[in-house]
Amino acid sequence: MAKPYSDALVADGPLLFVSGQTPEGPDGEIAGDVAGQTRQVFRNLEEVLARHGAGLRHLVKLTYYLRHVSDLDEFRDALVACLPEGTRPTASLVEVSGLVDPTFLVEVDGIACLPPRE
Repeated sequence: MAKPYSDALVADGPLLFVSGQTPEGPDGEIAGDVAGQTRQVFRNLEEVLARHGAGLRHLVKLTYYLRHVSDLDEFRDALVACLPEGTRPTASLVEVSGLVDPTFLVEVDGIACLPPRE
């Protein structure tokens, strides 16, 4: 499987720093598995980016926080399905003992390079 991240890349434009996105949906629901939580995290991330005129393809750096590194394969499969084809931001993975809510299994923060405004 190809890496879903780049070893390095150059950003050419203003940067947007996005706080950690959690797996809580707009209705307050939280999926029980890593794949479902990952999909919700990326929906939330996409929503924040859209408010600033960007999308997931503009991401240049992501930090993944997983409760259990043993969930990495399930997380990566969901991650690859969430990112637009060809999108490979740089990335770091951190296993954490807990997140703000004990039911959260994943959180993601990121940096995007904003597209030029017209």
